[in-house]
Amino acid sequence: MTEARGPRVSTIELFFDLVFVFTVTQLASVLVHHVDWAHTGQVALMLGLIWWMYAGYNWLTNAVAPSSTTRRTLLLAGMVGFLVISLAVPEAFDGEGWAFGVGYLIVTVVHSVLFLHADDNISIRRAIANLAPINGLAAVLVLVGGFLHDGWRIGLWSTALAVIIAAPYLQRMGAWTINAGHFAERHGLVVIVAIGESVVGIGLAFRDVHLGAATLAVAVLGLAIAYYLYWTYFSGDEARAEHALHAVTDPARKARLAVFAYGYAHVALLAGIVGTAVGVELSVGHATEPLHWASAVCLSAGVAVFLLGHAWFLSLMGIPGISYRIAGAVGVLAVIPLGHWRAVAQLAAILVVMMASAITRDLRTVRATRTTQIHDFGR
Repeated sequence: MTEARGPRVSTIELFFDLVFVFTVTQLASVLVHHVDWAHTGQVALMLGLIWWMYAGYNWLTNAVAPSSTTRRTLLLAGMVGFLVISLAVPEAFDGEGWAFGVGYLIVTVVHSVLFLHADDNISIRRAIANLAPINGLAAVLVLVGGFLHDGWRIGLWSTALAVIIAAPYLQRMGAWTINAGHFAERHGLVVIVAIGESVVGIGLAFRDVHLGAATLAVAVLGLAIAYYLYWTYFSGDEARAEHALHAVTDPARKARLAVFAYGYAHVALLAGIVGTAVGVELSVGHATEPLHWASAVCLSAGVAVFLLGHAWFLSLMGIPGISYRIAGAVGVLAVIPLGHWRAVAQLAAILVVMMASAITRDLRTVRATRTTQIHDFGR
């Protein structure tokens, strides 16, 4: 029986996603210029804070369609907030933390105001009444931290992240209603847009590089790796996950599953995309040279985090194939030493591991499906 998909993702939501994904590009640019543990921690902290409110807008448009001029205008105001955040990202831990905080406050306030336009949906109004103070507290912590320096900023922003991670446990999740088709489609779109934006970032890294066989090899390998990130997510699991979410009938359980699978697990997917893009960009112009250990680790770790994030997603949704993702993650981490010998060797090895993991898993899935169909036909 085919599930009714409900409302599709609107074009203004896709426009919103394009603005949001600019933050992913900005986060990647921070690591491209500073590949070290300190900046990795800063990027992870900012990504966690930003993703929470972006995911909040996914829940928002899932419940309150941007179908009126007022709602679309408010959504534009949210885009402005994300744009301010994006522009502040590169210097957020230096002199522009205040701008990051202001943008975050705008995004948070607009999010709560938009929920007030949920017409007569009392359940949704009660849900946002519980969530708004939590988001507001986090936003105030981010804003105040943006005007402070060093340890104070890190401390307040980390506290804000802890608050939003705990948010699902501080409210009644049963008040939320989720349209599985729209929810899954929206998150899938941001993944594909983020992968596409990473390819653009890699392409821009070639601006001042002489094109030769080795350089073009890096370009092709980088694109192929991005393709297998796409394949990993969009090989049918996204549809299986949608049906699994739709099958959950208990509202509270369904909402918690959505938080963990599409919230927490998907932030790992985005982190993996950022790390992969940074690693490939750092390989540009150094195809036949050794990569610094930090760059080689970043390249493999980015792919590994993406694969592990997807394994976590599959586990939460009860979808088979987890072992293939974990094996792929172990494999790409194992080839890090190749990068310290030649950058192109590590890129090629990562591609081979991803191909083996993805194709082997898909072949087994196809065979299992055929066996089931034959068995059903025989009955």
